[in-house]
Amino acid sequence: MKLETERLQLKEINESHVDDILKIRSNEIINQFVQRKSPKNNYDALQFILTIKERTKNNQTFYWGISLKNQSNLIGTICLWNFSEDRKVAEVGYELLPDYHRKGIMSEALKVVLDFAFNNLHLQEIVAMTNKFNENSKGLLLKYDFVLQEGREDEVFRRIWFLA
Repeated sequence: MKLETERLQLKEINESHVDDILKIRSNEIINQFVQRKSPKNNYDALQFILTIKERTKNNQTFYWGISLKNQSNLIGTICLWNFSEDRKVAEVGYELLPDYHRKGIMSEALKVVLDFAFNNLHLQEIVAMTNKFNENSKGLLLKYDFVLQEGREDEVFRRIWFLA
């Protein structure tokens, strides 16, 4: 499923995006705020893509690569995942290459994904977990009226935010 904004295309990732996924998911600046096993090579990135494709096919996740409309390469990703059993709550996750930070790109992508989540999937609540030191992410969530759950954070300093 493809989503579009004025400047962006949000599209399904596939095997042609191996280099982009490797670049995004192994970026040191992005990874200082997330807890994950980063791909070390194209094979690892391909395995990630194949896993996402399977989870998307099974409706376990909605996962989009973000690109500027005039470019084919991915500059980030955004997803809805970790759905509640009743499919009324999901978690949103996102990442963007540092060269594209502070340009309103993730704000534009999040807006269209939230619209899709509430209007097409009929979710009642969206959860976001961010590293408490990630000021850019905190500002983005506040812009879209997410509410910080005070006193709730996990072992890797992630804070929990809700939007209903």
